[in-house]
Amino acid sequence: MARKKIALIGGGQIGGVLAQLIGARQLGDVVLFDIVEDLPQGKTLDIAEAAAVDNFDVSVTGTNNYKDIAGSDLVIITAGLPRKPGMSRDDLLSTNAKIMKNVAENVREFAPNAIVIIISNPLDAMVTLFKKVSGFPANRVMGQAGVLDSSRFATFIAWELGVSVKDVNAMVLGGHGDTMVPLIRYANVNGIPVMEMLERKYKDKTKAKEVMTAMVERTKMAGGEVVKLLKTGSAFYSPASSATAMAESILLDEKRLLPTCALLNGEFGVNGYYAGVPAVLGANGVERVVELSLDAEEQSLFDNSVNAVKKLVEDMARLGF
Repeated sequence: MARKKIALIGGGQIGGVLAQLIGARQLGDVVLFDIVEDLPQGKTLDIAEAAAVDNFDVSVTGTNNYKDIAGSDLVIITAGLPRKPGMSRDDLLSTNAKIMKNVAENVREFAPNAIVIIISNPLDAMVTLFKKVSGFPANRVMGQAGVLDSSRFATFIAWELGVSVKDVNAMVLGGHGDTMVPLIRYANVNGIPVMEMLERKYKDKTKAKEVMTAMVERTKMAGGEVVKLLKTGSAFYSPASSATAMAESILLDEKRLLPTCALLNGEFGVNGYYAGVPAVLGANGVERVVELSLDAEEQSLFDNSVNAVKKLVEDMARLGF
């Protein structure tokens, strides 16, 4: 059986790690595209020269020509400027919208049947713009944010409780920004509610709530925390790893239930906007959105997050996109 073809648009930090992870997992042949001459060729040559050590036989190549993504089954887009210290994801809107419009036009031309995962920020707006420009059906256009945000939330919970992160189940919904919604009530360690474990640890419900509130806030600001520490870049390993999990579910038809930036058509009371929600990812892309019961407070927070997405989309429209 012919191997799948995976195009990575953007040869920066995330793109390079994606190429390495996808190659090592042998998910398919990788083509890394970037406009900077020789950059993707250099990164992929370096990765390919590790094939004998990492035991993979898939092809990993770089290019500066969009024609080389022709026939791709999956496209992952990281193209755009990364955040700098003090810069919000929203500040990137105008510059990255121009880049995304160009990317969407080329993917539409050269890989018209591909499923597309977008990582570029501001995420929800970039996914919206790609779908508009490409004209692709909603099931083939999605964004990666919730897997990353949920992993961050789970990590902080594991550290706080002194348990393996493998046993922590945590999910973050909503837009990928400061209004994201970590679902406290559903967070658990192998079925045991996290709040119950915190209350037992501190023997004080008020203290447990304070600790959880701090973890929620750290989750919301986690990307900025990394930016501040790095000083000259933004998170790259965790976003690449998160997108690889989505890619694997799609390419291997695993049908994993993952928080995904997907187009909503009435689910969660939202119509016609992209937002992070639980979705089943398989060979057809977003195969279905899974609704879960939100209480009044959770629904209010989710609505607030969607409103932030709506504002981004409106701002993008005013800019002519």
